[in-house]
Amino acid sequence: MAPSGTVTDHPPSSTTDSFNSDVTAENDIRPFFVLHKASSGSSLHGKSIGTLKSKRRIESPTPKIAKKSEVESVEEEDGHFFSTLRLKVFETVWSKIEKAIEDVLRDSNSKIFSGIHDWIRESFESIISSGALKLSEAVRSYPVLTQASSKQLFTALVLTRNLEMVDDLLTFEELDLYLKSQGCHVAKLSSMDFSAKSGVGGCLRGLLRQFVMPTVDVADVTILASWYRENKNHENPVVVIVDDTERCCGPVLSDLILILSEWAVKVPIFFIMGVSTAHDAPRKILSVNALQRLCASKFTLSSPAERMDAVLKAVFLKPCSGFTVSYKVALFMKSYFLCQDGTLTSFVRTLKIACLQHFSLEPLSIMLEHFCQDHVNQLSGEDTGLLTEATMKHSFDLPSVTRNKITRSTFEMLPQFLSDLQRMPNPWSIVVLCIYEVGKFDKLRLLDIFCEILDPEAHYLKYFSPSEIVNCQSHNSGRNNVIRRVLRKLRDLSPSQLSSMLKSWENLTAEFSEINDKVMELHPFMRSVEAAGQRQGLPNSPKKHTSRSHSKLEKEVKAMTDKVAAVIEFMLREYMKPVETIPFHEILCFKNVDKLQSALLGDPRGKIQSDLLESHNILHCMCCSQRGTTLLPSMHDTSILYTLAQEHADVINLHDWYQSFKTILISRNSKAKQKSKSSSKSKKRKDICEEPEVPAEALIQARFCRAVMELQIAGLIRMPSKRRPDFVQRVTFGS
Repeated sequence: MAPSGTVTDHPPSSTTDSFNSDVTAENDIRPFFVLHKASSGSSLHGKSIGTLKSKRRIESPTPKIAKKSEVESVEEEDGHFFSTLRLKVFETVWSKIEKAIEDVLRDSNSKIFSGIHDWIRESFESIISSGALKLSEAVRSYPVLTQASSKQLFTALVLTRNLEMVDDLLTFEELDLYLKSQGCHVAKLSSMDFSAKSGVGGCLRGLLRQFVMPTVDVADVTILASWYRENKNHENPVVVIVDDTERCCGPVLSDLILILSEWAVKVPIFFIMGVSTAHDAPRKILSVNALQRLCASKFTLSSPAERMDAVLKAVFLKPCSGFTVSYKVALFMKSYFLCQDGTLTSFVRTLKIACLQHFSLEPLSIMLEHFCQDHVNQLSGEDTGLLTEATMKHSFDLPSVTRNKITRSTFEMLPQFLSDLQRMPNPWSIVVLCIYEVGKFDKLRLLDIFCEILDPEAHYLKYFSPSEIVNCQSHNSGRNNVIRRVLRKLRDLSPSQLSSMLKSWENLTAEFSEINDKVMELHPFMRSVEAAGQRQGLPNSPKKHTSRSHSKLEKEVKAMTDKVAAVIEFMLREYMKPVETIPFHEILCFKNVDKLQSALLGDPRGKIQSDLLESHNILHCMCCSQRGTTLLPSMHDTSILYTLAQEHADVINLHDWYQSFKTILISRNSKAKQKSKSSSKSKKRKDICEEPEVPAEALIQARFCRAVMELQIAGLIRMPSKRRPDFVQRVTFGS
């Protein structure tokens, strides 16, 4: 590196223009400044400078080539600009998706959180009404002797129904913030605080650090009682949240409950205990004395499946960001959600990775910025962002465009297609939600319906008569079982269920007149069915009259079912167009399931194999970069051995493997040595390039053993057994 004085004495003009001429800017030595000065005349002789200048004059490009290089530089700048823009658009799109998920989860828990707060306030008012203690009594060293009923702790058992704690942690954090916003004093303890090593003293210190002072290191309940009676802290309840009760140490939790219950009159503490299996889970871990001190109330959060349906509805079925996924990607996300940990956190992480992969693979994904807008007319004119020739060519080379035989006639066609693509999800989402309303009676989840609706080869896209749809048999197994289950369920719906379903349809289709008109046509028939049902339920009816009315009701219900099936068939045929059948859907639809699977599940063993076979692409060494298919001794020993292993089957003879490895190490060296003996070299040439010596036999054996051991550690081979000591077995084949 050139000294700093040479850099600052002769600064380039561009440097002076780019930075201010103050002392700080002049002393700011950038790496490219040093490289520029090192390649200039300060470190070269005059003859070298002249040679360099003459070489530049000889190889100066023609105007045509210069013009081409300018075009290439402009394209590179455009590519960098669009890659940066795609990253910004991804951040915008994902922020909208993330906000929608947070809002829907907060709404799903708001009712339970409000119920817990009401229970705390009512219990707190009942404690206050019994009479408050004086300050001298509250800070007394010993508890106040009262009746046994006053020693009970009000406890809320919150059933989360999650197998993993990831979702529960987020839920109880939201509960913590909600109760604090309502004026409660809240402390949150985890199962790690209830360890046998720390004991009950660690729990008390954790409470005091959150309530009184972060630096408190004394486990004394009287400090908590004194704090509660000072500075009007007694005007609000004290809440202790234990997010995972079933993982706590039972004796430690029991001791804490017994201690706090003795001070329940002085410090009315409310326990919130999270359980995941059942409400009676504390019976398995708490002692009998501790259970007797609890006055429990039960609260149940929404199930993971219900939260998943709410997230799907907010992200994919309501105007959110425009981003969606293909049929195969949706199936993979569903399988990953069900087969891995089944948590909503993992599903959200999968969705984020899919969104990021989409923006990294699809250049036209920048158009999703306009799909985030509230108005459809955003996609017009120069706001499309597709003004470059390369992006326009890419847009009309998309598979969905070539498949639909759309030619590039005018630049105005693309905004029109994108506007249609932006309006498309509205009726499609309405149909999905209408089908989901029927599926609720058969306990179908929205995730199952959503995955099947995305199928571009669905058979329900063709015309079916209502009778064929309703009467389809269960043995017709295929890719559309969920839709068949929904349509078969119509036969079992009662008049009250049909009426409830129609009311839901009416609310869902209120903003889409084409479907709403079909739904409104069903109301007169529904009223006749309800009237027939009321007539059937009249008391003191003759048996014969009752049978006739029942038969008439069955006929009217069947006719009503056929009409509902006809409306469903109309919605499926007219508006159920999967996104993969729409031109230009690649702009907003992520389809590469292999990339997503590799990002989530990974393939470490396959990656190790590919890296060993292509090590020169990773190391970027000059000696191996141009090797082609030739093995060189300068390569890493493990790469040489694994490449040689590709020539063998499932078993490898150690002697042959070693001889091949030895040949690679000594063949080039011996040839170079013979060549050096036959040809005369100048002293200068010998000083510049000296051939390495041939390694000794012992060194080759040691390197061979080390490389074999590394392949075994990587899990690519299995070492020799006593039965076949001369052979190793390959474990993996191909990457």
